[in-house]
Amino acid sequence: MSFLACTIAYSDRVNISVAAVAMKEQLGWSQTQKGLVLSAFFVGYMLFMFASGVLATRFGGKRVLGLAVLAWSVLTLLTPPAAALSLTALIAARIGMGIGEAAMFPASYELFGRWVPPIERARATGRLMSGISLGTVLGLMATGWIVGHFGWPMAFYSFGVVGLLWVAVWFPLVHNDPAADPRVSPQERALLQHARPSTGATGPVPWRRLLLRPSSLAFMIAHFCTTWCLYVLLSWLPSYFREVQGLSIVNAGLFSAAPWLTMFIVTLAAGSISDRMIGRGVSVTTTRKLMQCSGLIGSAVFLVATRNVHSATVALVLLCGAMGALGFAWSGYAPNALDLAPKYAALLFGLSNTIATVPGIVGVTATGWLVDVTGTYSAPFALTASISVVGAVVYALFFNARPLLD
Repeated sequence: MSFLACTIAYSDRVNISVAAVAMKEQLGWSQTQKGLVLSAFFVGYMLFMFASGVLATRFGGKRVLGLAVLAWSVLTLLTPPAAALSLTALIAARIGMGIGEAAMFPASYELFGRWVPPIERARATGRLMSGISLGTVLGLMATGWIVGHFGWPMAFYSFGVVGLLWVAVWFPLVHNDPAADPRVSPQERALLQHARPSTGATGPVPWRRLLLRPSSLAFMIAHFCTTWCLYVLLSWLPSYFREVQGLSIVNAGLFSAAPWLTMFIVTLAAGSISDRMIGRGVSVTTTRKLMQCSGLIGSAVFLVATRNVHSATVALVLLCGAMGALGFAWSGYAPNALDLAPKYAALLFGLSNTIATVPGIVGVTATGWLVDVTGTYSAPFALTASISVVGAVVYALFFNARPLLD
């Protein structure tokens, strides 16, 4: 269910990337204005990320995630009326939607801290993170088709309803604590208790031990660099295929979906490979470094190669390579909050994801500005590749998966 929530979140988040192509043409936006609309979501997302971690730790992931999906689905439904009212109203709606989606990962990590044994962490977080790519694929493909046949407002109405259906299933189906779920066997409860003796965080939060350690800082920097690449491609791929490769809006959505489908497949495979490596005796630290660094370096190489491509097919192959390589990174940094501090995973990931949301504002807006100034996507692709290399180097040098707390 957390995977499905992530899938819905990214479908709701990415549909405006395709719809904005038609909205720009209809509403007369400049590239900079479109960049502001695309980045507005991340303002609310960043501002409420840490608060959602605090709420999930205090009230449990089930309640927080359920209410979050309800909130962002309603705001998805309200996006077309807001766009019709004014650009300011649309930006406000997108900020509100970002506030809702901010709880997605902290609430899921709070649940995973209770439900997932250490040997399954890469698979669990990999499956959760694979919702990013699958949701993006579904959002891009469906939105392109819906916009082409029914107009851009219908894309928001359709995806909003799906979120409301998820909420109706979530609350009666999911339990916050394994001990309260009658479907969990005594053997499973014993395994989870052995993996995590305390089911919740109590007492004052040991912030110094959580944050002021090289491993925590390396985790956050790698997270930041990974999401820079993620958010730039998430927001601008449809525009790249439309404006540089000359595809129709429908085909731009379809071409943009293929790299995310590649990442979906690689993410699931990487999670299984990662856990198997650990199960066969490879250290957790070595495994996480191999996954994270290969993902960032690989994506950087493919992005640099894409800079001066004039064939839509070649560009598609290279961007599939970039996104596929990035899929390995979800088995690198993504389990780190659970590796380092499972009791405080919601707080640690919430803070890290707050920092990692800055690229959604700065990177997405800067991409629009660079395209306006240079007339090409070469500069933003080169910048993104450089940031990926920096993240790989820092993570390789400073990350260690040893728990920060007893």
